[in-house]
Amino acid sequence: MPLAWAVVGLCFTRKVSLPGWSEVVISAAKFASSHVRRFARWLNNEAVKPAKWYPYLLRTALKDWPTGQRVLVALDTSVLGPFVIIRTSLVYRGRAIPVAWRMLRHASATVSFNDYKPVLERTLEALPQGLVIVLLADRGFLHKELIRFAKNRFHYRIRVTGDTQVYLPNHPVTSVSCLCPPAGHAHFYHNVHIFGPRLGPVHLALACPEDHTDDPWFIVSDEPTDLTTLNEYGLRFDIEENFLDDKSNGFQVQASKLDEPETLSRLFFILAIATLYFTSVGVGVVRARVRRWVDIHWDRGMSYLKIGWAWLRQQYRRGWYRFSPYWLDPLPDPEPAIASRCKAALPKQQWIASFLC
Repeated sequence: MPLAWAVVGLCFTRKVSLPGWSEVVISAAKFASSHVRRFARWLNNEAVKPAKWYPYLLRTALKDWPTGQRVLVALDTSVLGPFVIIRTSLVYRGRAIPVAWRMLRHASATVSFNDYKPVLERTLEALPQGLVIVLLADRGFLHKELIRFAKNRFHYRIRVTGDTQVYLPNHPVTSVSCLCPPAGHAHFYHNVHIFGPRLGPVHLALACPEDHTDDPWFIVSDEPTDLTTLNEYGLRFDIEENFLDDKSNGFQVQASKLDEPETLSRLFFILAIATLYFTSVGVGVVRARVRRWVDIHWDRGMSYLKIGWAWLRQQYRRGWYRFSPYWLDPLPDPEPAIASRCKAALPKQQWIASFLC
C-alpha cells in the first residue's frame, strides 16, 4: 500500500517529498507523522526487492510487443550527490523507460564493467523473451568485457575514444582518430579488429558533423554499419531526458536527502513505476485524440510522461476518461514531438557516406 500511495503522492505533489506525499494518503491514521513513518519504513525495508518486482510490470506493459521486434536500450550513469546510478532504459517515443538500475556510493560517473554487469543481467531478465535488444552506450562503457558479454545476448552500438587501436585488413595498426572523416562525411569500416589484443571482427561508423567538427562520432557495432547506425546511436541521448525527468524537469529526486544506496534504489523503484504509469496513460491520451485537453501546443510539445501526468492530476476532478495503465503501444509514434514548426522545417544533417572496407 505505501508504494501505491507514493506514486499517487508523486503525481499530485510533483516531487519527492514524504511529508508532501502524506497529504494525499487516505487511511485510519490521523497524524501526518504516521504517514511519513510508513513511507520511511517502506523505503528502508530490506524485503522490498525492486529487481524482483519491477520486471513484472515492465513485461506487462510490453505484452503486445511481437517476437523479433528490435528495441533500443540505452546504458548510462547519473550522479546524485555522493552516489551514482547505473541504469538501462528502453528508448520509447522521444524518452526512455527505466528497465534496470543499480545505486552505488561512488565518486564519479565513470564505472567499471563489474559495476554495471549486474544491471545488464537484470535487463536481460526484465525484458520479454524474443525481443531483439540493441544496446546504446557512450565511450565510458567501452570495455573489452562488455563486447565479449554481448556476444549471443544482444547487439550494441558503443561510442569509442579517438585513441582506440584499429586493425584494418592489409593496413598497419592505427587509431580511430586518424580515420576521422572530413566534416559532413561518414565512413564505414566492416570486419575490423580493435584494442591491443585484437578483438573482433567488429564494424565501425565514423562521422564528423558539420556543426560539431570538434566532437566526431566514432561508433563500434557488432552488425555491419551504415547511416542507420548513426540514427540509432543518436537515440541514446533519450536516456538523458529520462534522468532529467527524475531531477529538475520532473520528480525533483535530488531533494530526497536519502543517504543509503539501497534506500535510494527503492526510491528509484517508485520513480520507475511512476514513469511507466504516466507514460502509458499519455499513450492512451494520444490514441484517444484528446491530447490537446492537457497540451497547449498544436503539435505535440509535451513528452508522453508529461501528458499522462497532467491527465492524471485532472482526471477525477474533471470526470475525464480512465486509460489502461501499464501498456505501451509497440507501433511507431503517431505524433512525434517537435520543438516548433520552424525548427522542424530546417534541413537535417545530410551525410556523404563512404564504405571503405
